[in-house]
Amino acid sequence: MTSDTPGPAPELSGRISGGPAELLHDEVLAPQFGFESRHLLRHYVAIEKTLAAEYVRMDLISAEEAHRIAALLDSVGPDTLSAQPGANMSDIAFALERHVEAGLPAPVVRWHADRSRNDLQACAQVMYGRDQLTRFAAALLELAAVVHRLAQETCDLPMPGYTHFQAAQIITPGFHLAALSEHLLHTHDRLLNAYDGIDACPLGAGAMAGQELPWDRDRMARLLGFSRPQPHALTAVASRRWSAELTAELSLLGTALSRFTTDLLTWGGSEYGFIELPDELSGISSAMPQKKNYPVLERIRGRTAHLTAFHFDVLLGQRNTPFCNLVEVSKEAGTHLLNAFDSAHGTVRLLTEVLRRLTFRADRMRQVCEREFLGGFSLANALCLAEGVPWRTAQVVAGKYVVLAAAAGAAPAPGEPGLLAEAAAGHGITLADPARLLAEAFDVDRGLQRMVSAGSARPDAVRAVLRTQQETYERLRADWELRAAALRAGAEEGDRALYGAAGDETHGEDGDGTRARVQHAH
Repeated sequence: MTSDTPGPAPELSGRISGGPAELLHDEVLAPQFGFESRHLLRHYVAIEKTLAAEYVRMDLISAEEAHRIAALLDSVGPDTLSAQPGANMSDIAFALERHVEAGLPAPVVRWHADRSRNDLQACAQVMYGRDQLTRFAAALLELAAVVHRLAQETCDLPMPGYTHFQAAQIITPGFHLAALSEHLLHTHDRLLNAYDGIDACPLGAGAMAGQELPWDRDRMARLLGFSRPQPHALTAVASRRWSAELTAELSLLGTALSRFTTDLLTWGGSEYGFIELPDELSGISSAMPQKKNYPVLERIRGRTAHLTAFHFDVLLGQRNTPFCNLVEVSKEAGTHLLNAFDSAHGTVRLLTEVLRRLTFRADRMRQVCEREFLGGFSLANALCLAEGVPWRTAQVVAGKYVVLAAAAGAAPAPGEPGLLAEAAAGHGITLADPARLLAEAFDVDRGLQRMVSAGSARPDAVRAVLRTQQETYERLRADWELRAAALRAGAEEGDRALYGAAGDETHGEDGDGTRARVQHAH
């Protein structure tokens, strides 16, 4: 069944004499109608059913009328309605109203009394944003689980850590990945806060100043799965702060993921060779047969840039607009919200698969650790703490030793004790056991174990961090489930309100044999 019934359309307004122009319909209204039919229709249906339950509560329509309205609303799908300039002004709210009216055996006189499209649209949009956020959070939790597991598997593998693009100290992949995991946890906390911030129902705000009938806004919010109504009517219909906040979180996450992906790109380069991806996640050169490229990492990093662009688009669409209900803000400024979430979702899915399939080459990482003088800091500490050399002098002696050893072609381990003694003697210092100092300072495995502070790269410290993170992940999953449970509870209460009012707890057929399947749209 579709709404494109032939024949003259009843008037929708006495203010203008006809529907929108063909250009306006084709360029603006029809695309908007199609988008809302695909992505927001179920929310419009849920809202209309909630409003029907309220009309019953206020004794403005009968239980039987509400039951019929709900059944007709449930018959609507993405292909049911069509944008018709003459019949519904190419507006989905009007199309939904016309569809229900056409199916009723008699007009329901008070249905749609004291109503505005402003709070209806604002409510459907924030429900849509809430759904997108929840969907994305689930994908991010999957990425976090893969990162956390890979960190646990690699927290004993020595690898060089870099500062200023130079090899600096010995760390592990697990240590580095635990940092990514920590950032994902932080993002999840922010996403939960964002969810709770937008979890305020605009319904009942009316056009901008409230409504004349005693709508129970607390009940309507609860039936739609919100934690509360938006307390200020103007904010409810004028603000799209939530879209800016959500895209801001995506932008911040994208920036962080671009940095971690840059590390993967570096580690996958032939000069490093620290990581390996399977052939099915790799590319080739059309000219150079020796190459195995990782363009998937370039794609991931490139896509993160879009997230910032989408955020700016939302901000610029709202900037310098009056604080009221405005199509410029409510529709145009949010044009790319779905693109933002789709881009973020795809980026996270790609990175999840990369990390699920990635392997670290322990031999290559250890070779670099053994080649570089990564124990220079430890040597300076030992000179100070074990030999009594003032710290700044100890740092200078250690640096001079590295210069001398490198010039002589000496490997960091076991090192050249004579060169260390020479560097110390230049400052009037005689060392008791330079060989022991070098053996301990430049031993790769000791380089990890000597880090004893909490949060360090020492494997036991990394495991402690990962255990704490695991507990936080479990708390996050429970928190998201609580919010999902509120949506389910609201849906069930809404169904009880409509079916209880109709006296049909079995969801059976109504008086004219129509199957009334009132399924709250969540």
